[in-house]
Amino acid sequence: MSWFTLKKRLAIPTKQTDPEEPITTIIQQAISSSDFSHYQLLTPSRSVWLSFYHTLVDKDSLHEELIKKLQSNPFSTLEEIKTFVTLGTLQLSSDAKQVSDALMRGHVCLQFEECDPLCLLIPIPTDTKRDISIPEVEFSVVGPKESFVESLDVNIFLVRKRIPVPELRTTEFIIGNLSRSRVCVLYIESIANEENVRTMIQRVSDIQFDQVIDSSFINQMIEDNSASPFPQFIDTERPDRVAAALSEGKVIVLVDGSPQAITGPTTLIEFFAAFEDYFMSWHIASVLRSIRLFSVWFSIFATPLYVSVLTYHAEIVPQDLLATIILSRSAIPFPPILEALFLEVTIELLREAGARLPTKVGQTIGIVGGIVIGTAAVEAGLTSNILLIIVALAALASFTTPVYRMGNTIRLLRFPFIIAAQLWGLIALSVLFCFLLIHLLTLSSLGRPYLAPLYPPRLADFKDAFYRLPFNFQSERPQQLQTKKSKRFNAKKAKKKKDIDEGL
Repeated sequence: MSWFTLKKRLAIPTKQTDPEEPITTIIQQAISSSDFSHYQLLTPSRSVWLSFYHTLVDKDSLHEELIKKLQSNPFSTLEEIKTFVTLGTLQLSSDAKQVSDALMRGHVCLQFEECDPLCLLIPIPTDTKRDISIPEVEFSVVGPKESFVESLDVNIFLVRKRIPVPELRTTEFIIGNLSRSRVCVLYIESIANEENVRTMIQRVSDIQFDQVIDSSFINQMIEDNSASPFPQFIDTERPDRVAAALSEGKVIVLVDGSPQAITGPTTLIEFFAAFEDYFMSWHIASVLRSIRLFSVWFSIFATPLYVSVLTYHAEIVPQDLLATIILSRSAIPFPPILEALFLEVTIELLREAGARLPTKVGQTIGIVGGIVIGTAAVEAGLTSNILLIIVALAALASFTTPVYRMGNTIRLLRFPFIIAAQLWGLIALSVLFCFLLIHLLTLSSLGRPYLAPLYPPRLADFKDAFYRLPFNFQSERPQQLQTKKSKRFNAKKAKKKKDIDEGL
């Protein structure tokens, strides 16, 4: 059974509006809601009936731009009202489903008679969006300080402001039987691979679910392998990162009500490349990226190596260091596995408590709790000070991952490796690592290899993988995206220009 078939079976069915159902029935059903207004307005020309949800309509615009104009302008037909009411796109409709959807999106339904089969839909939605603020999750010292908000129209504006080209296409869907969420797919038609675009549009349009509140819902439903702990799409709150992804040929998904955008296809290496790397010199960016990749390895294997060495392979430890370890564990009554699990679980408890508490309280709990509990555990003989240092460094190393979802995956991977280290030592770690590598080799993102450019090997893409070369060396887009236009610019023209006085 495919994943999309399973989702369709799990979908909660809801009552669908019959297009042939009269508009009067829709209005009569809505009257039972206390926030729905349905009344007759008397004007010098003739009386009209207005129906709307007053919690979804801008009251000032309703009175100033609609009611006052109806009372001051003569009219005899609905078409004549469209000539003097300038509130967006006014539509004549007799479709009950269209009227129902419009009412739920802040439209006013205008009829001459209460039982008329034809009405005029006037958009007057209330504007209650959050102001554009600085990024909170992907904050950078240098670079733009704008982040997405919960309004889809504002987010598209932030993207179009950075890519003002007509080739930037948007395809919008309504997803969710209850939430009726607006979901938009963005791509640059002249660059993006058509297969990637079709795959993304098909997966988004095939979603059958009752409510889609955030882009993370979409993220989980369109992944190639939902059983994998590794995220297969990058979610970001930065419009500049989305603009850069579009220029590379990637496909973006925006959801109304979510400040996070989904970018794909992506690779494993991209999760460890902070967008701030492109705002500093390539030397520093390459060093920082290498530090992050080493931190991931250290975060996963540091504690399991400690457990496996002390349990099975103490002979590989130098004698001077072995004497220090024996001295630190002389009063510890527990085996290394229990000692390690105790500290790892404690670190996760502190992290979770700090994330759920208010900001200032959470910071205090994380700092004071870590110091107090760590010191008390060593003094009480529950753990050794050497393991405490290793676990603390491993926790810090996991936080260097720029993408939050990948950081959670890295922290999760430590526990099966710790258990394997207790069972068979270094042999178990090697076998488990092989299984992990096989899993990564089988993963894909929108059908593209997840381990590119390592596998399949693409040497040209290494210029922006483990390290970052200068921009004049990056004349081609990533090969694994198979874009329509592989060239970013002419590499020959990007050579160093002569100064004015050198040409004299």
